[in-house]
Amino acid sequence: MSTVVSFRVAERGDSQEIMRALRLLAESLGVPEHLKCTKEDIETAGFGPRRELTVMLAEIDDTIAGMSLYFPIFSTWMGKAGLYIQDLFVHEEFRDDRVGEKLLRHVGQTAYHDGYRYLRLTVDNGNEAGARFYLRHGFEALNNETSYGLYGTAFEEFAAAETKRRSCGQTNP
Repeated sequence: MSTVVSFRVAERGDSQEIMRALRLLAESLGVPEHLKCTKEDIETAGFGPRRELTVMLAEIDDTIAGMSLYFPIFSTWMGKAGLYIQDLFVHEEFRDDRVGEKLLRHVGQTAYHDGYRYLRLTVDNGNEAGARFYLRHGFEALNNETSYGLYGTAFEEFAAAETKRRSCGQTNP
């Protein structure tokens, strides 16, 4: 018999539960120190005037069993919009109920219904169970690109360099 899972988009009042799931995810990956996000960050980005993300919650008997945090992206190669799944987490006690698969499929169905034409995500290095899960559901490893990031002070210095360049009268790239 299959467990009944219901889905709903998170509301501001779910921010603490979202943070709990993110902390458990970071701990399960062995990198709790990497999580810098706060409840206030989730509230601002997810429920403020400029919504940057959506969180879909999976529930069993009115208990949050898992969550998926995602946001829109656009591919110039495909000329289509998609959703980037930043995080997918299922509480340990619900992992035998196929909640992860059901949640991922629900996000995919919602995306398709809303006009998005692909899902994209990354799997942290060393998260072999996560990689197997996504491969099992038809995702494929993208070996045609490498992700790069510009964060913290390096980002601030990079962004400020353009302002400094403009204030000095330089306009060429």
